[in-house]
Amino acid sequence: MSEGNLLYAQSGGVTAVINTTAAAVIETARKQKKIGKVLAARNGILGVLREELIDTSLESAEDIHALRHTPGGAFGSCRFKLKSLDEHRAQYERLIEVFKAHDIRWFLYNGGNDSADTSNKLSQIAEAMGYPIHCIGVPKTVDNDLVITDCCPGFGSVAKYTAVSVKEASLDVASMHESSTKVFIMEVMGRHAGWIAAAAGLAGTKASEAPHIILFPEVVFDEAKFLAKVKETVESVGWCTVVVSEGVKNADGKFLSEAGTRDAFGHAQLGGVAPMLADLVKRTLGHKYHWAVPDYLQRSARHLASRTDFEQAYAVGKAAVEFAVKGLNAVMPVIKRKSQNPYTYTIEAANLSDIANHEKKMPANFIRADGFGITAAARKYLQPLIEGEAPLPYRPDGLPDYVQLKNKLLKQKLPKYSISDK
Repeated sequence: MSEGNLLYAQSGGVTAVINTTAAAVIETARKQKKIGKVLAARNGILGVLREELIDTSLESAEDIHALRHTPGGAFGSCRFKLKSLDEHRAQYERLIEVFKAHDIRWFLYNGGNDSADTSNKLSQIAEAMGYPIHCIGVPKTVDNDLVITDCCPGFGSVAKYTAVSVKEASLDVASMHESSTKVFIMEVMGRHAGWIAAAAGLAGTKASEAPHIILFPEVVFDEAKFLAKVKETVESVGWCTVVVSEGVKNADGKFLSEAGTRDAFGHAQLGGVAPMLADLVKRTLGHKYHWAVPDYLQRSARHLASRTDFEQAYAVGKAAVEFAVKGLNAVMPVIKRKSQNPYTYTIEAANLSDIANHEKKMPANFIRADGFGITAAARKYLQPLIEGEAPLPYRPDGLPDYVQLKNKLLKQKLPKYSISDK
């Protein structure tokens, strides 16, 4: 006999493998006698507040299995950060009301730092209100900036996409540089941590191979030094590939690309640093250029997913359910590297209080002394995370066979709730 229902939700920017984690959660939970229905919130924590809960029991085993290879967020995600308990207790109380109304005894929130913070706060107020629920944070972020865990599901695939894209585009530039483009600049995600930019370094192993310059958020941008390096590279190699993180800052601590607006989490909205640098190179050095901003492409490219990332995304979803039914609360399943060659790891539980509101940046020994590339230590860390392939099924028309769930909502039991009014 079941002890209640489990609720799963997705948060923040989605990844190529977040649905792999969703599949793991649902498939594992369906095998647990303690768990009644597996519910999913529509559009993350917003769906919980609005009591928009999806009944996944109406989805076939085949469709849930197909989530493993389907990118995007199957149930919808959101960028919505709950305020502090003291500042907006009513929102947390509303969440508990929804849990009570639908007999939800386990809540799994699949996201990054802000999601870990939300799960931790929810566990605290549930205890204060005397409602028995187990809150588990499930790791996901392409930025790879969660502490404690060796790496974050979603990162390995965006890292593979970045390295492959830099290698392929650079072969194009090398072919054309004699009479055309001499500088190619690719902008990647990474607001404060340069993990994705660092992954580009896997594209080449020699000084003459791309990327010739990597710009990290952890290294203050020096315009004169940058231009000198571009000039030197074009003169010696004939062309130059630059990879820049969106979060690169100047000596005053300001983002080079800050647009002056803020997102729902209060983060500065960043514009395009790649075109800005390309214009700088053109005006100063006179070189013809091309630039690219992969944006959503880098985090949704399921066709280039890393096998390691795919397996880890499933492993943390499975472990999250297992931790929940064992009675663990306010924890997150994290990846612990056990050996390098062969690359092996285990999944362990870490306290959300030790993860929330902390940020893992690139260690100094991962960044080359000149600030423009990665070290052997970084390469050793990154390499196994992009290895292996996770093949897709394809339709006769040549496109991937992705799944679209029914996402039928449960009947609401509580009064309507408007986020804007609270």
